[in-house]
Amino acid sequence: MANTLLQNIKNKKATVAVVGLGYVGIPTILALVDAGIKVIGIDVNKERIKQLKAGRSFIKEISDEKIKNSLKRFTPTTKWGEISKARVILIAVPTPLDKNKAPDTSFIKLASENIAKYLKRDSLVVLESTTYPGTTEEIVLPILEKSGLKSKKDFYLAFAPERVDPGNKKYTLSDIPKVIGGIEKKSTEVAAAFYSTFLRSVHKVSSARTAEMTKLLENIFRLVNISLVNELKMISSKMDIDFWEVIEAAKTKPYGFMPFYPGPGVGGHCIPLDPFYLSWKAREYDFFTRFIDLAGEINDLMPHNVITTINWMLNKNKKSIKGSKILILGVAYKKDIDDPRESAAMPIILDLLRKGARVFYNDPHIAKINIKGKVFKSSPLTKSLVKSADCVVILTDHSVYDYRMIEKNAKLIVDTRHAIKKKSPKIFS
Repeated sequence: MANTLLQNIKNKKATVAVVGLGYVGIPTILALVDAGIKVIGIDVNKERIKQLKAGRSFIKEISDEKIKNSLKRFTPTTKWGEISKARVILIAVPTPLDKNKAPDTSFIKLASENIAKYLKRDSLVVLESTTYPGTTEEIVLPILEKSGLKSKKDFYLAFAPERVDPGNKKYTLSDIPKVIGGIEKKSTEVAAAFYSTFLRSVHKVSSARTAEMTKLLENIFRLVNISLVNELKMISSKMDIDFWEVIEAAKTKPYGFMPFYPGPGVGGHCIPLDPFYLSWKAREYDFFTRFIDLAGEINDLMPHNVITTINWMLNKNKKSIKGSKILILGVAYKKDIDDPRESAAMPIILDLLRKGARVFYNDPHIAKINIKGKVFKSSPLTKSLVKSADCVVILTDHSVYDYRMIEKNAKLIVDTRHAIKKKSPKIFS
């Protein structure tokens, strides 16, 4: 079986189906298309499919032209039956947490159940969605085998975690090595052969569980270290130490140090969520992930720390949050992207509203946001808007912002990203 599949993969004759057309699925499809591979993209979001068919991108850093050109080899659809035309199937669906921070694997299950209906013999299925160790074998595998086909004999199954970094201009998806772990050795080999057709480098590991844990390590590493510097930043402020200067000094050490930077809280679809998949799974083994839980606690407290700082700055000017006009700059979870998922801006704005503030925001990449059913539109960033605000809060340090203009015209500034380097009594950074 594998010889035929491998030959078709290496010759780029195997059609690929990508389930989940989001911030991972679309860049993956574009890389496949650029490599000359035919792709079927499946998503349950009808509006998104309509948009893609019309050649329109919903991701700011991907142009409409790029989507239009991809349609020569890329077919977007809501029809699960199209999977029957593919011999390689990638699952790139969301893996959120519920309100109790327990994994929600419903999207993985839905995808697997529909794949099972149309799965053909001599196929490869790869899960890319970040999840806890064991998901590929404990959830995906038994669902796929309901098709009547058997793994190792009729199809191959692997886990290869996504490594998409929105806004990163240095490393594109094709540049980043792909970690691959199959449920057995042959699945690893087949999956590695597939990814080698459109990525520069692959790194094979011994099992799907190892690959699943690898992705979690990457994100836990960042969560713990960002939470650490956030905690150190708070204590440094109380000690009247410029922590940004501390980081610059520490960076001069040529070994044993990697800089991480404070902020209003970790956002995005990975770092604030994925570590808690492991935290949840660890309880099955009577194990408690104290570093993860503590880092998560610090991260969750950061928006409250921002509110406290705003309150303190306004107090210095004999004002309260209630009735004050607060201008938020940036609601994306990081600079120069159009993605607000898990952004610290949302709880900060919500808390300000609860406290009676009049909140306005500007984000050149995000035209509107919805907070608890209330729609806010990005206000044009003008001198008069900055001057009229009682406090300007920089939550995302977008490159296009004129920080000199902001510093000159603002009454008070809470700069959570150290975007303004100038020291001034009216700036808290």
